[in-house]
Amino acid sequence: MKNVTYFLILFLLTLATSLFADKNSNEEVLRKLDRIIDNKVAYHVQKEKELVDLKQRLHHSGDNREKYELCGSLFNAYLHYQADSALYYINGKMNLLPLLDHPELKNEIIINRAEVMGVMGMYNEALEQLERVDPLELERGTLAYYYRTYRAYYGWVADYTTNNAEKVKYLKKTDAYRDSILIATDPCVDRSIVWAEKKIVNGWVDSALVILSDILKETPDERQKGYIYYTFSEAYDMRGDIQKEIYYLALTAITDLESSIREYASLQKLAQLMYEAGDLDRAYKYLNCSMEDAVACNARLRFIEVTQFFPIIDKAYKLKEEKERQISRTLLISVSLLSLFLLAAIFYLYRWMKKLSVMRQNLSLANQQMQEVNAELAQTGKIKEVYIARYLDRCVIYLDKLEFYRRSLAKLAMASRIDDLFKAIKSEQFIRDERKDFYNEFDKSFLELFPHFITSFNELLVEEGRIYPKSGELLTTELRIFALIRLGVTDSNRIAHFLGYSLATIYNYRSKMRNKAIGDKETFEQKVMDI
Repeated sequence: MKNVTYFLILFLLTLATSLFADKNSNEEVLRKLDRIIDNKVAYHVQKEKELVDLKQRLHHSGDNREKYELCGSLFNAYLHYQADSALYYINGKMNLLPLLDHPELKNEIIINRAEVMGVMGMYNEALEQLERVDPLELERGTLAYYYRTYRAYYGWVADYTTNNAEKVKYLKKTDAYRDSILIATDPCVDRSIVWAEKKIVNGWVDSALVILSDILKETPDERQKGYIYYTFSEAYDMRGDIQKEIYYLALTAITDLESSIREYASLQKLAQLMYEAGDLDRAYKYLNCSMEDAVACNARLRFIEVTQFFPIIDKAYKLKEEKERQISRTLLISVSLLSLFLLAAIFYLYRWMKKLSVMRQNLSLANQQMQEVNAELAQTGKIKEVYIARYLDRCVIYLDKLEFYRRSLAKLAMASRIDDLFKAIKSEQFIRDERKDFYNEFDKSFLELFPHFITSFNELLVEEGRIYPKSGELLTTELRIFALIRLGVTDSNRIAHFLGYSLATIYNYRSKMRNKAIGDKETFEQKVMDI
């Protein structure tokens, strides 16, 4: 039981791998076909260049036999590319025939005309042309060509016929002429292709595949490869292997398009298979390409084949497009709503970011102000520290001086030097000296705290109003007044008391300095305090 299960799993895995590999190979060849269809115009341009070259050679040729052969080359080049032009060059061959000593070529021209009329869908006219030919008059090569044209004729008529009984009759005639081709043709690739076709019709698919594989290795001719690929597809169609049929139909279509052949059956058959496989985009693309080429070639049968199936694919394709449009509209509405929500979220976020930015700015300003306050507090603390220390030191010195002054007065009294005593008491020299020392000590202390005060203060004044201390002088009276203001002593009474001047004098000094200020006079003293 375990062995059976193992082999069943192995078989399923092998089958899945095979299908997957087939699909992968098909996708690769289908992508190549898509690229060639997109670039179809380039192949047509190359084809037109070749045709122009043949026409120029025909125009410049002075040899009737060469002209006949060139008309034949142009006929072959145009046969599956533009049937009307092919018919034109058949007439050219007919016009040249009386100039040649080869009356047997007339049958070849008639068969040519029958062939091109078959391509154009003029089946009655094609049959009339073929019936004009006596096969007994034909050489072996021309006879094979005659049978191939008859076989093609009945194949076209069978494809065109909708009545089953009539179709079977024409298919039998097709098979009969296939036998005639095999008899009239020497061993070659074309004969092997016909032989493979016969085996496929008779149900011997494996034998046909062996024959096709062998001749595919032998032939370098792209036209023959196209026939081999198409016969491969018919073999796999008979076997029911859709993936292989798709693969070989794609190869046939690639060969046809690269050779600028416009009359073909491969691409419309492939379009039907793509439709059945659910690939509507490719089905629509391939059928459109087939229709364009059939119209350009004037291949009536191919055009009818396309138009019979085109409405089905067109309807399915339009339904698919409508569904895609509905999905696109739904997605567009969804994206629009999401965009609106996103815009609302962005706007909401922007407002909060703006508020946060303002809060950060306020916080930064508050931090800056706090730093300034801290600096001012540090500076104030330093000022207090310096001035308290100097104040205490000054007080001690002043007490020592008072003690010394008291002793000197006491000595004068003990020595009964009354006149000198009264003279010393009445003298103001002691007070002047002490005041001078006091201001000198103040100036030193202030300039130690604010060494750039004089320079900064003068920058606030006009050039002619700037104040500079004299030699041996630290601060002038004006500088000393504004030094006190810088220290926070702004009351004029206190300044007057400190400096020993009248209140009017202090007012005059302050007013005089304001008038010499640069810019706004009202903010002058505030700027001094900010030094």
